[in-house]
Amino acid sequence: GPLLALSKPPGLPILGRPGDLSLDALLPALRRRLGLAAELHVVKAPAREYSGLVLLSSCYHTTKKLQQFFTNARWRGQYPATYRAVTVGVPAEAEGEIRTGLCWQQQGDRAMVVPVLAPGRRSLARKDVKSTLTRYQVLGATGGCALLQLQPRTAFPEQLQVHLTLLLCPALGDHEHSSRVGKVLGVPFFLTPETALTRTQVLDEELLSRLELSPWQLNHLPLHIHLQELVLP
Repeated sequence: GPLLALSKPPGLPILGRPGDLSLDALLPALRRRLGLAAELHVVKAPAREYSGLVLLSSCYHTTKKLQQFFTNARWRGQYPATYRAVTVGVPAEAEGEIRTGLCWQQQGDRAMVVPVLAPGRRSLARKDVKSTLTRYQVLGATGGCALLQLQPRTAFPEQLQVHLTLLLCPALGDHEHSSRVGKVLGVPFFLTPETALTRTQVLDEELLSRLELSPWQLNHLPLHIHLQELVLP
């Protein structure tokens, strides 16, 4: 029918300014290549930093119907999006959930998403802080890294990255939040955002060797969070 699915590489934004490379800017060329009569619309797509499933539609009615489904799914107890992530570190428990408040916090000249471990009722009611929840399951582990399945039960920017740092297992290629996980004698611990400066992710020599990367290539390592599955009505 009118639906088209493709896999987006990490780093490609959905929308961009005129002249910038973005998924939206590529849709007319994709439409011509596929010989479609109608315009393509983005139904669902992962965030810029993520890779994975992009759902497109050539029918305006179908687009709106599915977008409404995704918007209302959580109210019905449905969670149609499932992600996979490669993490630096292995969670202590094979499966579980990460529950915390999240909010935007200004740090210098930039705004960052930070966890609020015990949000007050007033801050939640004012929507200064949002209560968030992600379920996770370890699918495999080797060499100090793990493959996780993630199912966000709420939606907030950078939720999965922050939740993985609270597990003390930041996503591979997370150069935004991974500095919040420190180590003393090989034991990881959580650093507050105020004391952890944003920097390129630091990996040990063994992992760098397995990835065949040099330390100065690390800033090009993409975020390893992938939108794996979308369940449609």
